[in-house]
Amino acid sequence: MQTNDFARGAALPPAGWKRREQMEADERRTLAPFAQKSGDSRGRHFPEERHLYRTEFQRDRARVIHSRAFRRLEYKTQVFLNGTADHLRTRLTHTFEVASVSRTLARALALNEDLTEAIALAHDLGHAPFGHSGEEMLAECMREHGGFEHNRQSLRVVELLETAYPAFPGLNLTFEVLEGLRKHDEGAAPSLEAQIADLADEITYYSHDLDDALDFAILDSDQLDESAIWQRSHERVATRNPELLGAELHKNIIRDIIDLQVRDVVATSAAAIAAAGPASVEEVRGRKEPMIRYSDEQGIANRELRRFLYENVYYHPRVAEVNRRACEMLRAVFVAFVREPERLGDAATRRIESEGLHRTVCDYIAGMTDRYLLEEHARLATG
Repeated sequence: MQTNDFARGAALPPAGWKRREQMEADERRTLAPFAQKSGDSRGRHFPEERHLYRTEFQRDRARVIHSRAFRRLEYKTQVFLNGTADHLRTRLTHTFEVASVSRTLARALALNEDLTEAIALAHDLGHAPFGHSGEEMLAECMREHGGFEHNRQSLRVVELLETAYPAFPGLNLTFEVLEGLRKHDEGAAPSLEAQIADLADEITYYSHDLDDALDFAILDSDQLDESAIWQRSHERVATRNPELLGAELHKNIIRDIIDLQVRDVVATSAAAIAAAGPASVEEVRGRKEPMIRYSDEQGIANRELRRFLYENVYYHPRVAEVNRRACEMLRAVFVAFVREPERLGDAATRRIESEGLHRTVCDYIAGMTDRYLLEEHARLATG
């Protein structure tokens, strides 16, 4: 069944408009046999009528973008505390970059771009304020109460905490998008589109955290020479454009790093898919090992880059000290809300009976922006 607004008195559609059924037919004609087709979605927990001119995954993407949790990502830390500098990445800009890389990979492998983009846009909705440091502090606060992990929290956001629709809690996203958000669950691999969103996240944040660290001037040339990935792309860029220096050179090196990683994933994944020969998305899900992956050489290089970033960026005193102070504020706000839950407001306190006090406080704080948490801490201090 579908909603037909035009049949209910609205203006007639213009000539040439495309119905959902035509879009679904286009997918069947153009996508690989092992791609997840929107017309074959397992559906939603709460059944809904199909849309007249949007596929199921296009609707999911729109629901994520229009959510309050998505808007709040603009004021949440990626690595450097939000507000440190206007050009440094936030959790929102990171999310858009993941979505962009995801679409590129999906298009190259003839997979469903709408699905992988919807997963990418939703993947960080559950992130706490203050980035990974904030996540670690919130996990510590919740250690005796079920823990905290941002991937699971993203699911709570889209399944429970968003309240945009009167007929159901959450956003009522399709099974396939929720599957992609459960990327760390053990068991069989998810769809290839979900695998792409997972790997695009890694490609994006390693390269762009390196980029931001350069802009923030906490890396020097001697340190960068320790990274094999940086050295390889530096040589390639210098050969093509020997006149580039300073910031221009660095930007082009970062661009080359991302391009080489994407090329590696496309080539390696295409070979893995061809070797496995899945005839359908269900045959993809039946495999334990993912087919979207790096080559062995690139995987080793990425692990080296991860080590480099932890040693030289994430634990750098200019990053770690600021994050430490911010996270102590997070702990103080958490303790205050547990002690005085009436501070949570009516909507949150109504969930205490079903979710428990600590989980309700955790949900509330995880949804805060950096700025709002700092303001709440200031109110507690004066109040």
